[in-house]
Order: sequence, then structure tokens, then C-alpha cells
Amino acid sequence: MNPDAQHLWKAPRWALAVLLALLGMLGPFSIDTYIPAFAAIGRSLQATPVEMQQTLSAYLFGFAFMNLFHGALADSFGRRPVILWGLAMFTLASLGCALAQNVEQLILFRALQGLSTGAGVVVSRAVVRDMFPPSEAQKVMSQITIFFGVAPAVAPIIGGVIAETLDWHAVFWFLVGVGVVLFAANWRLLPETLHRQDRQPFQVGNLMRGYWQLLSDPRFLLLALASGVPFNGLFLYVLSAPAFLGDILQLRPTQFFWFFLLSIGGIMAGSWLSGRMAGKVKPKNQIMQGFRIMLGVSFINIVANALLTPSAWWSLWPVTVFAFGWALMVPVVTLLVLDLHPERRGMASSLQAVVGSTANGIVAGAVAPLVMHSAVGLAVMSAAFMAVGLLAWLWLRRRWPDIGG
Repeated sequence: MNPDAQHLWKAPRWALAVLLALLGMLGPFSIDTYIPAFAAIGRSLQATPVEMQQTLSAYLFGFAFMNLFHGALADSFGRRPVILWGLAMFTLASLGCALAQNVEQLILFRALQGLSTGAGVVVSRAVVRDMFPPSEAQKVMSQITIFFGVAPAVAPIIGGVIAETLDWHAVFWFLVGVGVVLFAANWRLLPETLHRQDRQPFQVGNLMRGYWQLLSDPRFLLLALASGVPFNGLFLYVLSAPAFLGDILQLRPTQFFWFFLLSIGGIMAGSWLSGRMAGKVKPKNQIMQGFRIMLGVSFINIVANALLTPSAWWSLWPVTVFAFGWALMVPVVTLLVLDLHPERRGMASSLQAVVGSTANGIVAGAVAPLVMHSAVGLAVMSAAFMAVGLLAWLWLRRRWPDIGG
């Protein structure tokens, strides 16, 4: 924690949470905004469904790759420069997407978007631990998750309205505007939270030693799996939204917002409860409560889809409850990851994000296309991702029972 933290931000704590959440939500916002325009983009650029899926996979793999470096750069040069350079690159990449003349150009600029948006996700987590002690940090992380959850709820609505009212190019022009506004806001408001004495020299050898220190620590790997993989149980449905909502549930694109609204309601409710439990419930107990909720609703989701005809009246609720369980436990797991090696929080945040975003990319490129047209398939794969995280947590607790109190 920065010893001068109390002098760096004098506005209310929730205001910093909003600023950091806006940085963190830029990544998913850039995905969810253009999903409603998928079909229109494909027709305009004469792209096949596989090529359109590659615009998403390129973004996610770019996001995963650059996450390896955002944290290390932030540990060496400070939090603020990395965020500002990331926002500048995102804005230029969004401009390239808006001007793309073919699907190859769109894939290229989507990859550049992915390379840049990870800065907000990774560095914002490190800023929280720079500024707050553990119990306060959990509350702030919960607030960030609440605000962060707004993106999946409003992005498809905004993207759908823009695409239907104007055209798909306007969606990316809108993202250009978002990039400009965020750059100006962070230039004006975001303080540098990394104390100079805590900065690490940016050397390739030092970078490799840091990565090896983290990757050779089984505690880090298990916590990264526990925090990063279960999200894909929810993200799978987001990626499959056009098929799941449109083909299986027979909803019109203008009705997709119900899915995102309910999902984000679950995330916000779980995050709110997580913040209320901070300092009152042991982290290990809170994490298990989240996994129990996800496990129970995953079982119900599989059985219901196997026995009943999918319908919007009930099919959206299991996803909502799953989102609630995930949001209840993930702020706690994230802080445990960051506190394993306090001197390398930026790097730890980077690698944690790499685990999650790599899984996101695999789901987008390989898993979602296989199961998106099957309600049972979606339910089974969602449960499988949750199970990976649960098994990682149980293994960690068995080997190191002191972690999480």
C-alpha cells in the first residue's frame, strides 16, 4: 500500500471505484457493443460466420497477450502512463475498425483493440491495493464489480440502437468517442498510486524472473484458475447470445437486453453482498458460498434444459443466479492473488488476467461455436467451466488451508 495513499485521492471512495470500473469495463463493453451488429457487419463485409467469430477471437487473444506486459510496465513506469497509453491506442484502433473496408482489416484492428483494453482491467486492480488495506480493498473491489457490471447490461442496448438507427460503422465511431472521453477523464483525475520506491526496474531478465516466481508458485496458479475460469460459465452465454437468444429462445434483437439486464442484476447483487460481507465472513467461507451457488444452479440448469423446452420465461434465471454466485466470490479471490506477492502486484494482476482472457479466447474461438445452438450443450459447458474453478479452489484449500483465513 502506498504510504501517501490518503493524500492521493480525497474524493469519496465510490468515485474512485467508478473511475476504475470504467477502465475495467472497457474490455467487455467493446465486445458487447458490437455483438448486436454481427449479422449486419457480416453482410456488409461479405464475411462468413467463421470469419466474424475471428473478429472476436482476435480481440480476446490480443487482450490475453498484452496482459502479460501491462502489469510489468505498470510496476516499472507507474500506473498512470500505462493506462493513458492504453486508452490512446484503443481510440486509434476503434477508428481503424470504423474505417475497415474488409473483414481482414476489421480482424486486425479488433486485435489492436484487444492489445490495449487490458491496461484498464489489469492496472485498476493494482491501483486498489496501492490505495487501500485488505478489508477496505475488498469493499472497493466489490463496488468496482457492481459498476463494472453495467457494461454488459447497457452495451448491447446501445450497440443495437446505433446499428439499427445508423449502421455498424457508427458502433465503432461511438467507441472512438468513449476512448476520447475516458482518456480526458483519466488525464484529469487519475493519480499516480505507485510509490517511487516500489517501482521495479524494467529489464527482460527481471521480467522473466518475476513471471517465473509467479508461475512456479502453485498457489498463484490455482487461485488464477479459481478466479479466471468460472467466469466463462457466464461469458459462454454472452458469446452465444445471437444463437441462444435469437434462435433457441426466439427473442428479437431488441429484446436481447433482458438477458443482459438479468445477468448484470445478478453480478451487481452478488458484488453488493460481497462488499457487505467484507471483514465479517472469512474469505475462504465466502468463496465457498459463491461456488455452492454456482454448483447448485448449474445442476438445475442442466436438468431443466434436458427435460423442458427452453423458454425465455425460465431459461434466463439460471444464468442470473450463476452470475450472482460468481460475483460473490471473485473480488475475494482476486485480492488473494494480488497479496501472494505484494512486490509484484501489477505482474500478478497481469497473469491473472491472462488466465481468464486466454480461456475467454478459447471459448470464443472453439467452444462457443460447438454448443451455441444447443441449450443442453450450453448448460453442460457452463457447468464444466465452473467445475474447473471449484476443483482448483478445493485443491488449494487442501494443500494450503491457511489461505483465505
